[in-house]
This record gives sequence, structure tokens and C-alpha cells, in this order.
Amino acid sequence: MTAPETVPGTVIAQHSRPHDATAAVRQNLLACWTAVVNAGGAVVPMGCPLPPVTPAALRPAVERITRELSPDHSRLLVATVDGALAGWLLLRREAHPLAAHCGVLNHVQTDVRFRGRGVGAAMMRHARSVARDEMGLERLQLAVRSGLGLEEFYRKAGWTEVGRWPGALRVAPGDDRDEILMSLTL
Repeated sequence: MTAPETVPGTVIAQHSRPHDATAAVRQNLLACWTAVVNAGGAVVPMGCPLPPVTPAALRPAVERITRELSPDHSRLLVATVDGALAGWLLLRREAHPLAAHCGVLNHVQTDVRFRGRGVGAAMMRHARSVARDEMGLERLQLAVRSGLGLEEFYRKAGWTEVGRWPGALRVAPGDDRDEILMSLTL
């Protein structure tokens, strides 16, 4: 099976300061995140109820993410297709000095209307380049929920599974999932 081509018209923008994330950007993030969570996506933030969620429930997380943007420590990558938000992710440098050469990807998501069309793969390639070439990072890490096939998506993008926490995530009573830890050398 060959990888899908990226949707024509895809543009990936980078926001590295709080003022870069305008009210329109934040509103688009909320709409995307709400749709992704309610479609079963594994991007429910801490302090947020399990699905179904409303934009109001996710607003504090979006405000925190955008407030903490910084060129050296936290960048928001937003993919659009013909002006419509198609996906986004957060790229952060580890805060502890012993791990400052490493970064973390959080909230990786593709709007449900654009899934399977190469947007996620394009965002992963762009995040890798930004992390290495602009932030000077040497390694990235992320955690994914088992049972959704996400680990295969990341493997195809060059990531390696480095560990699992069996049953660490309880999606519903009787539905425990592994948290899969993945790493990418830049």
C-alpha cells in the first residue's frame, strides 16, 4: 500500500507566540478538537470530561496551550486545506534541563473531514523538520492509546515503540487500553 498524497492546497503554519494564535485560530482549534474527541479520537485533555465534549469544556486547554507558546519551548503547527483547518499539533521542548534536547508531540489530530488524505503525515514531517532545524531538538516522544491503530500510523512515519503501560487508560468501564510510548530520533 502506498502512502496517500497530501491533500492539494495543504498549508502548515507555525504559531510560536501567544499573539499568533488569534481568536479565529483558537476557535478553529476548538471546533476541530471537539469534533475529533466526539468521533472517538484519543486527544481528551486532562481535566476534561470523557466524550461527548463541548467547545466550552476544551476552551481552558486551548487557552493554556496558546498562552504558553514560545519560540524556544512550545510551537503550534496548524494545517489548513484551502483555508479550512485540517489538523493541528503541539510541539514542546522538555522543560527539565536533563531532557531539554528532547521534545514532545501532543494533541496530534486531523479534522474528521480530512482523515486518510495525508494531512497527518504532512504534519508529522513538518513537525520533525521544525523540531530538528528550528528548535535544535535531537529526539521526539509521544504517547498514544492502543486500540485505534495509531501506533501503525506513527511507525510508518519513522517512530519506534519504546514502551507500554498496560491498561493505563480507562476509556469506559471494562475498556482499558495500553498507553504506548513512542520515540523518534531526529
